[in-house]
Amino acid sequence: MEKYFYKYLPIGIVLIALIFQYNLFVTPEKLEVKHREILSDVAHTYSTKEQYNDLKEQLCIMQAKIDKIYDVIIIEGGKK
Repeated sequence: MEKYFYKYLPIGIVLIALIFQYNLFVTPEKLEVKHREILSDVAHTYSTKEQYNDLKEQLCIMQAKIDKIYDVIIIEGGKK
């Protein structure tokens, strides 16, 4: 039994070294840091639904004002 242990011990040590070298297992601290980075990137790249709805409302208001200006120009042009 011990000779099998000593026979495969170098392979086990190499595997453990590779696991630590390539960070195959993530610690909770590293995972939390990566989570914060992802949240930050998403916040900078995408808008929230509330921001989208506010922008949509502002565009509707601007369109209504442009329609009023257009109507005034058409009515003024028709009177001449």
